[in-house]
Amino acid sequence: MQSREQIYDMLCSILVDEFEIEPADISLDSTLYDELDLDSIDAVDLVIKLQQLTGKKIQPEEFKSVRTVNDVVNAIDGLMQQ
Repeated sequence: MQSREQIYDMLCSILVDEFEIEPADISLDSTLYDELDLDSIDAVDLVIKLQQLTGKKIQPEEFKSVRTVNDVVNAIDGLMQQ
């Protein structure tokens, strides 16, 4: 079971390594599409990477409402609770 902090750290690593986002630009309040400049293809790549790391199947509809880094942390935390 991962803590929310561990999930956040994992997510930050993905955003930095895979999407070349500056660590200083990432916070819980950062919006994925506006501030971090991800597009829909990046979002799909992010979901795939999160599935690989968590070993959990992520339903696309669960991620449709995700807008911020905190939303992603909440979604992954919820998946890990199942």
